[in-house]
Amino acid sequence: MGKYVYQPKGVCSKVMEFEIDDDTIRSLKVTGGCSGNLRGISSILRGKSVDEVIEAFDGIQCGNRPTSCPDQIAQALKNYKTQE
Repeated sequence: MGKYVYQPKGVCSKVMEFEIDDDTIRSLKVTGGCSGNLRGISSILRGKSVDEVIEAFDGIQCGNRPTSCPDQIAQALKNYKTQE
């Protein structure tokens, strides 16, 4: 199981810590941001494939921002894939 840490950009959350095993997300811990929403998102992601989450979350905006925490999760996972 591998740990991957990402610093999101353009959102309230400060750090995203993933545990990924065999292209499957085992856990996501987010520091900062909207705690309840991010705990819910983290719970939903458990057991999902990296590609499935990228497809679902990529491009989601928050209000008038060009990104969101879900979009930053997708960006983090895209970056993770380039480092494999």
